[in-house]
Amino acid sequence: MDPNGPRSYPDTICLTGLTLTAVVGVLPEERERAQPLGVDLSLEVDLTAAGVSDSLDDTVDYSAVCDLVADVAAESRPLLLEKLAADLATAILAFDQRISAVRISLDKLRPPVAHQVATTGVCITRRAR
Repeated sequence: MDPNGPRSYPDTICLTGLTLTAVVGVLPEERERAQPLGVDLSLEVDLTAAGVSDSLDDTVDYSAVCDLVADVAAESRPLLLEKLAADLATAILAFDQRISAVRISLDKLRPPVAHQVATTGVCITRRAR
């Protein structure tokens, strides 16, 4: 199979299980201190050139994306996970023009709810314009 041939599906860079802390939530205790969040990212990127060249210059730097996500989360302080996810998507799409779309799964790892639930979260997909 020709690595430069046509594809019927997008290539994806997956970053799974990123844990960070951020102030997010509407409850008073959520506004007072940062809480742990789990983040999974799927970045739609054409990986054809990187697959041939084996060069970091031809792909998106995973470590830099993780740093960006941590920085945005630390600075944002939104009320809703939906807003934080949207802020992350905007920043990621602006970070590297080769990223054509991003899917973000963002979870509160210790949600403040009265019922037994492992996590609460949102999943969003955004495309570059």
